[in-house]
Amino acid sequence: MVAFFAMIFVSCENPITVVKELSQEDTLAAITAMDIVYLRSDSGNIQMKLTAKRMNQFDGDNPVIEFPEGFIAYFFDSLNVISSTIKADYGINYEKTKLMLAQNNVEVVNFETQETLVTETLYWDQNNKTIFTRAAVTITSPDRIIQGDSLTASEGFEQRVIHNIRAVIEFDEEVDESGS
Repeated sequence: MVAFFAMIFVSCENPITVVKELSQEDTLAAITAMDIVYLRSDSGNIQMKLTAKRMNQFDGDNPVIEFPEGFIAYFFDSLNVISSTIKADYGINYEKTKLMLAQNNVEVVNFETQETLVTETLYWDQNNKTIFTRAAVTITSPDRIIQGDSLTASEGFEQRVIHNIRAVIEFDEEVDESGS
């Protein structure tokens, strides 16, 4: 009989603990917004536009903005033309450090060079305007595919260093008219 009451006491304690954890400041979003568009500009020129289906903002000592359903960020050149994009299925932006983590199906496209970077995890340092990852990367361009173990690059993907290159596959652009 004592064991029965002990089980009831323990089983009643767990849901209360869960409720307390869920009601803590850092686990409940202070703001949730749907279909958001965020613009970053300088002197009236748009530098970046971020869109997301859902955004959760968490306040507290380490405020974050989470994009649980993914996001896409567009970067513009000085003529307000999209020069590159970053998209992922999940993102979280650490407000204090201005560091954003993109995860799951991460893709960076540079429209000027026609290059696409694919990886599973990518960090975006907004203060230094750089992106980096320690995950495997594949970079595809019209004439080659490069695979490496990690990468450091400018946020627009114009300058980059690929670490521990594992493969470079080059394509011959010239194909004669007979198809051979």
